[in-house]
Amino acid sequence: MAQLKITQSKSYIGSKQNHRDTLRTLGLRRINDSVVRDDSPQVRGMVHTVRHLVTVEEVD
Repeated sequence: MAQLKITQSKSYIGSKQNHRDTLRTLGLRRINDSVVRDDSPQVRGMVHTVRHLVTVEEVD
């Protein structure tokens, strides 16, 4: 199964509470924090919600 490396690239200060909660659910707390998650529709949906705050790379 493919995996995604998700990195928080911008601060969540001033963003909606929903976006903050989504970042926390993904496991991101600070700028430049990275997590590796399995590529699934649920993770893709969370990334789509905060796409302006994160960068995504595919990991093999």
